[in-house]
Amino acid sequence: MKKIEKLFRPAISLMNRLNYPQKFTLISSVFVLPLSLVMYLLISEIQSRNDFAEKEKIGNIYLRPLRQLWADIPLAQIITNDSTKQNTDEFKQIKNRIDKNFNFLETVNKKHGDALLTTEKFNTIKEILQNLQTIQNTGDIKQKNQEYNFLRQEIDKLRKIVGDKSNLILDPDIDSYYLMDATLLKLPEMQYTLSQIQLLTQKTIQTQQNSIESRTQLIKYLAKLEEYNSELKKNMQDAFNNNPAGNARPKLEQILNDYTNSIDLLTATSIPLTSNNSILSSQVFYTAALENLKRSYILWDKAIIELDVLLQNRINGFVQRQVLLSIFVSMILIVVLYLYIAFYLGVKQTVSSLSAASKQMIDGTVTESIKLENRDELAEVVKSFNDIALALVQANKEVNLLNQRLTDENIRMGAELEVTSKLQKMILPPERELDQIPDLEIAGFMVSASEVGGDYYDVIYHDGKVKIGIGDVTGHGLESGVLMIMVQTAVRTLLEHNETDPKKFLDTLNRTIYQNVQRMKSDKNMTLCLLDYHEGKVRISGQHEEMLIIRRGGLIQRVDTIDLGLPIGLEEEISDFIGYADVQLYPDDVVVLYTDGITEAENFEGQLYGLKRLTEVLKENWQNSANEIKQAVVDDLYKYIGQHKLMDDITLVVLKHKKLEAANKFAEKDVDKNLESMVGSAHPTIKPYHQQLGNERAHV
Repeated sequence: MKKIEKLFRPAISLMNRLNYPQKFTLISSVFVLPLSLVMYLLISEIQSRNDFAEKEKIGNIYLRPLRQLWADIPLAQIITNDSTKQNTDEFKQIKNRIDKNFNFLETVNKKHGDALLTTEKFNTIKEILQNLQTIQNTGDIKQKNQEYNFLRQEIDKLRKIVGDKSNLILDPDIDSYYLMDATLLKLPEMQYTLSQIQLLTQKTIQTQQNSIESRTQLIKYLAKLEEYNSELKKNMQDAFNNNPAGNARPKLEQILNDYTNSIDLLTATSIPLTSNNSILSSQVFYTAALENLKRSYILWDKAIIELDVLLQNRINGFVQRQVLLSIFVSMILIVVLYLYIAFYLGVKQTVSSLSAASKQMIDGTVTESIKLENRDELAEVVKSFNDIALALVQANKEVNLLNQRLTDENIRMGAELEVTSKLQKMILPPERELDQIPDLEIAGFMVSASEVGGDYYDVIYHDGKVKIGIGDVTGHGLESGVLMIMVQTAVRTLLEHNETDPKKFLDTLNRTIYQNVQRMKSDKNMTLCLLDYHEGKVRISGQHEEMLIIRRGGLIQRVDTIDLGLPIGLEEEISDFIGYADVQLYPDDVVVLYTDGITEAENFEGQLYGLKRLTEVLKENWQNSANEIKQAVVDDLYKYIGQHKLMDDITLVVLKHKKLEAANKFAEKDVDKNLESMVGSAHPTIKPYHQQLGNERAHV
């Protein structure tokens, strides 16, 4: 450490004579100005041009599958016009290539379509291709030609969009610009003209008629070819002459000359308007157009490769600039780092003294003030430090005391939650009570999403009658748990007072809970459904999730409770909204009650368990015992959600009407007959499963 201090002694001496504004001014002058310049050049020039070139490469990626479609579509159109070739292997190969290249184009569009704004035009092309496939075996030749022409026009528009949005049309370098001009504009235009010559001469060959109009149109096409060919030769020579990389001429010149010379030979030929061998001339032009199309595609493929090479060379040049600028910045940083190290060593002694004093403050053993000889602002800091040292020690003691109080409060609240949770579990009906009910097998399951849940269920056997309740308090936690316990107590109290009227029962219960909720200043409320069972009949009242009834054979009926009540504790007066529905149970019938924690449980994909899946499990297990049905639902639910966090309390109650020992075959037939008639004559709230499957409603 002493050797390092000796090395930096001149800088330390300088820094100790300066105050903090002077120190930072000195360092900033050396660091900020050149760094700002370097960062400006690096970000605004190099990175922007690099991004520009990268986007051009994306354009070339998009153009490749588009070129393949551009080449195969005219071939397919030509074969379509020749009825003798429509079912040949050649036509099938072309169709397979079109499908393959379109799938490739679709993949590219998914990746780059948003950046190039090509998705809308791509979808148009997709629709046209699908329409062509539809009319391939049914449409007439004229309709097919219209679709093919429209398809080629849309492909041409898509290519121009790619050129505009990928910066290709704005390429800044002469060599790459003219290569772009050839691949994006000149060659496609010439390819389009050559394919039009093919279509025109094909029609002449097929009809054996060569009209003046067709010859005139052919001459127009040849004039266009001559114009495009002249521009192509000139532009490509400019690209060769302004190509620092030297890759364009060796790779493209020979192919270009072969192509342009062939076009010159084609355009130098004219069709005598009065010739008797017009059909032979049409065949010559057809063949020449086909050969020149092949040459143009070869030239296009070679040119696009060399354009990629030029763009990559440009990007590599930008990277080299970044490296050089990074070296320059690094050298500046070394100088700055030297000064900062000197600054650090200059204040190290002061910092060490402050650190030692702070440890004394933490321990509460500050005995003396810190003394330094510095003439900078650290001396003022030390003075202030000495003044507040004792105050901080005292504050530290107060903070520790407050932390201890908070810890004690957390422990107390945790104990309260644990007690409430135990109370909830203690008031659940034990199995020994459920086993004493003569006509029913009953199995229940409840698990909370937090320490204290808001679900409720209870089964009370009193004076030969069974009262079954299930409910769901909004939310979960301490308030929800307390409300659940209050409801359980109120239900049992009313039952002990022999209140049997469902309307009075729920109205009294609601008033009691509503007054308590108001006193608690809580916004909690609770959906609650009560079932009264006696000698095979069930009367259901109150609003909650649907009650499911599984009849013999797996027939499922759904009892909608939306019109049988209102949430408990929401309003003081609900008597006008309370109703009930009666259901007759037969041997082996199963009643299932549940909370929305089951149907709305989510897997890792965010998909709900749903009522449909619940009913499928019930249909598969209805013949089992109540406990086995309950366990089948629970196992399927946990299998569905996997390791996903439980977001809501889960409660499930399964009731199964026991078989009658004295039942005989005739009684069973009567039961089956009654079940069949129930499908058409059910209570308005009871819905046959086969009419409602899949139409799960949203619950309040």
